[in-house]
Amino acid sequence: MSHVQNELSSQPECWERAAALAGSRAATLPVAGERVAIVGCGTSWFMAQAAAALREGAGQGETDAFAASEFPYGRTYDRVIALSRSGTTTEVLDLLAKVRGRARTTALTGDPTTPVMEAADDVVVLDFADERSVVQTRFATTALTLLRAHFGLHTDAVVADARTALAEPLPEGLVERSQFTFLGQGWSNGLAQEAALKMREAALAWTEAYPAMEYRHGPISITTEGTATWMFGQAPEGLAEQVRSTGGMWVAGRLDPLAELVRAQRLAVAIAAARGLDPDSPRHLTRSVVLAEG
Repeated sequence: MSHVQNELSSQPECWERAAALAGSRAATLPVAGERVAIVGCGTSWFMAQAAAALREGAGQGETDAFAASEFPYGRTYDRVIALSRSGTTTEVLDLLAKVRGRARTTALTGDPTTPVMEAADDVVVLDFADERSVVQTRFATTALTLLRAHFGLHTDAVVADARTALAEPLPEGLVERSQFTFLGQGWSNGLAQEAALKMREAALAWTEAYPAMEYRHGPISITTEGTATWMFGQAPEGLAEQVRSTGGMWVAGRLDPLAELVRAQRLAVAIAAARGLDPDSPRHLTRSVVLAEG
């Protein structure tokens, strides 16, 4: 079993631990009414998008999400939350240094021995969800679960859905598809983007992701026999039928969107296996992006 396969299978237990931890770390996480930015790179950026939409949708305060390299330093925030599994990503460390003293900073990391421990004002260590694999699975979803629980939006049903996502077989014929599109709405937009990234990283697959309503505005033109369109969450009325009319395969999001991401992670590993790829050694990627000083 690959590292990534073993790690993605451990997510229900990691989510339970994160949800239990959320209460004890409340003082290091945003309070209602604070203006918050959540930042990260790659997978962490997509988790930031999901977390920001959840918090703002729950009425807890204005919340933005940015790739760390694109942070708007001209804006004012009460708190900046940085997601960094490795704790060494150059863009994240640079951002934390620049905003220190201007906003309270909190880092969520998997490794307590890295520079982010000193770079942020507050740190939440999720070392039980750290990973040996380059491809992120459980750390990202565990960090999002911690924030989701802090926002009062996590339930035991989410963990049950994750176990279902691990136990049920993937839809018949899905692995053989040649192109995949993931769709989301609201907070699941970030999850759809992350699903597409997992497919590219682990399986070198042709994948795209869009807000569900935007899919009709052009991207549906590539949908045909041999493609699959996967919805995270409730689909807009009529979209499933429209996809099926093209000859494409429609995959409904029956589970909590975070559990649907677990299903998509499994798909990426399955396609990698079918193509003779090693998902633990993704092409051109390393565990952390550390840029040399110019």
